[in-house]
Amino acid sequence: MRSSYWGRLRGVTLLFVFDMDDVLYDYDWRARMAELTVITGHDLHELRRRWWISGMEWEAEAGDPGDPDEYLARVSGVIGAEISRDEWVRIRSQATRARPAALDAVRRAAELGQVALLTNNGILIHHHLHEVAAELVPIMGRENLHASASFGARKPDPLVFERVLAHYGAAAADTFFADDLVENVAGAESIGITGHLYVDEASLLAAIEAFAAEARAA
Repeated sequence: MRSSYWGRLRGVTLLFVFDMDDVLYDYDWRARMAELTVITGHDLHELRRRWWISGMEWEAEAGDPGDPDEYLARVSGVIGAEISRDEWVRIRSQATRARPAALDAVRRAAELGQVALLTNNGILIHHHLHEVAAELVPIMGRENLHASASFGARKPDPLVFERVLAHYGAAAADTFFADDLVENVAGAESIGITGHLYVDEASLLAAIEAFAAEARAA
């Protein structure tokens, strides 16, 4: 991704990091669960108990396991049903719908610096974000779509943000992060990143412009 002219003059490329679900995309969690209840034969309460309340998915989002096939094996074990990798990705993708105006804000950020995605997800989805969030590939590049598992920590842990900065060689002061959860924004801000709590696309774009203008004036 190209950086702005003034950014190059400062010898700095600004980094803009965005959450996925409920920021750049609508995520229909209930639609996803509906498909999985059919596959597993469990009702929603039992499926949530086995998968989410057990803590399995939280551990996966923090990088355990670190192999996509092992992740799928663990999921199959806790939900009590075999499911293929293609089916898992298909169901997740169908529950994920882009927000065009939010993607326009990301396009603007790409004119101002480097853009990247950071979503709390396990390693299997990390390897398929180019399918789940296909609209972002032309904007960010496939290599800049990250699930938290790839960094071995999940939001809001400051560690995941530290590892994102290290990955891009970016300073916290030159980094902007947008998320819809207060605790995730606070995690980023705790290490000096400029955080934005997502409310709507207009305020997201305004925050991007304000961050860039402040950097230009520095």
